[in-house]
Amino acid sequence: MKNLVIDIGNTRIKSALFEKNELIGDHNFEELEAALTFWEAMEFEACLISSVRFSKEDLSEKIPFPFQFLDHSTSLPILNGYLTPKTLGLDRIAAAIGAWEMAGRKPVLAIDLGSCITVEFVDDLAIYRGGAISPGLRMRAKAMNAFTARLPMVDLDRKPESLTGNSTISCMQAGVWYGVEFELRGQIEAYRLKIPEIKVYICGGDSHSFESLAKDHIFVVPNLVLHGLNCILNHNVE
Repeated sequence: MKNLVIDIGNTRIKSALFEKNELIGDHNFEELEAALTFWEAMEFEACLISSVRFSKEDLSEKIPFPFQFLDHSTSLPILNGYLTPKTLGLDRIAAAIGAWEMAGRKPVLAIDLGSCITVEFVDDLAIYRGGAISPGLRMRAKAMNAFTARLPMVDLDRKPESLTGNSTISCMQAGVWYGVEFELRGQIEAYRLKIPEIKVYICGGDSHSFESLAKDHIFVVPNLVLHGLNCILNHNVE
């Protein structure tokens, strides 16, 4: 069975075609109109849409094919142990489910490196327990610039070669980049002390910048949210 999964964010639209659990292809779009032309030419049996930009009613008027809409009432393949489930971002739970599925439905961390860094933990009972949220790379740089009188906004296009900055700008760059890296390593190690077999999946816009973390039981999967949406769709179709 072929599935089309769609993630409509504030600025970009991502979609992927799956054959059961296998990713066949993925595409990004700026506008819904261009995406619709592409999707209408595809062959698929089921579709799931997650959207922060449009409501289910809005999309029903725009999209000519049947689809399921992800919201907080959608049945999930794992239990949600979050204390405030209606405040949980659907992209967060989708990333957690994608990682859990790819880990063979065993304990897992899903780390999304976007505007914020989110860490999601699913335990050995297939219960989503929550995780952590902290500022992402650019948010940290913007905070230093906004909340101080003399620190500039710095370029974060590449990781500094040296841990030790030798100017104000290079010190800020080193602080941001290595601060994030050490935070990630610390989070992963803390979970591993409790659960040695835990696997870690890293996704998000800045995931490519931290591919050096990838090693045993740590994997960089940029489309982790789409994998999670596909797992949710399979669960509901089955």
